[in-house]
Amino acid sequence: MEIKNVTVAGGGVLGSQIALQSAYKGFAVTLWLRSEGSIERTRPKLERLRGIYKASLEALKTDPSAFCRGLTDSPDVPPAQLDELIARVDAAFDSLVLTTDVEQAFGGADLVIEAIAEVIAEKEAFYGSIAGALPEHAVLCTNSSTLLPSAMASFTGRPDRFLALHFANNIWKNNTAEVMGTAETSPASYRAVVDFARAIGMIPLELRKEQPGYLLNSMLVPFLNAAEALLANDVADVETIDRAWMLGTGAPLGPFRILDIVGLTTAYNIVAASPAAQEPGSTAARIAAMLKARIDEGKTGVNAGEGFYRYN
Repeated sequence: MEIKNVTVAGGGVLGSQIALQSAYKGFAVTLWLRSEGSIERTRPKLERLRGIYKASLEALKTDPSAFCRGLTDSPDVPPAQLDELIARVDAAFDSLVLTTDVEQAFGGADLVIEAIAEVIAEKEAFYGSIAGALPEHAVLCTNSSTLLPSAMASFTGRPDRFLALHFANNIWKNNTAEVMGTAETSPASYRAVVDFARAIGMIPLELRKEQPGYLLNSMLVPFLNAAEALLANDVADVETIDRAWMLGTGAPLGPFRILDIVGLTTAYNIVAASPAAQEPGSTAARIAAMLKARIDEGKTGVNAGEGFYRYN
């Protein structure tokens, strides 16, 4: 099938990135949000991303290390072509349609990428709410970080055209897309999503079977949980934990910088859904409470200007 019209549901950290990246690569993109308030909260995220894309392309004129795999195929791009790409960023930004209207958002979609909260009841309600508006041929993808697509397939009414498409954060440079189907996903739908991922500048990573956390988060989530446990159990402070990881491994970022990029709301939803978090006094419960306290103060991560660290 040919994918031209893409609808992204949810304007969070990754939803906004997926939308702009898809538009930058030439797709017609609609971003569906729950409310006018959600639209207003999403606009600054898109503005910030536009600035990052343009600054990265401008920097590449003089600094090959500014190369981002999702923006150009090579660091060796003539300045005139980089100017064209910078103009393309503005055109992509201007082309985005933000709406709360279900029919407008989903009525003409070839591909829907769901990027709403990691709460399965919310996902069930979402898929039920759009079923009547979707064209028969539309393929649905979930960008869920940890939930299996088979746990949601029955919500969609089209399990043969439903699978997972999971992106790493900062997709313009960390350009991976994990593709994971269910036993019911048709080969045609799977291949269409792999081809789409490649078309928007991603490197498709094809999973052979379902795995909670896919590839990246199967490794990343335990790492972040270990850091959160050290803080929640008052073993050390944020800066010291990050320094231990960075100095000991040579990594450019520590776990709490990574958490700020991921977004504390996503981290909270993951830990709060675990059985251990329901046990009062458990480490998981302390982690959930610690994250919830920051979220309630508006300290949700980089996009909010503050998470575990402050950002200008």
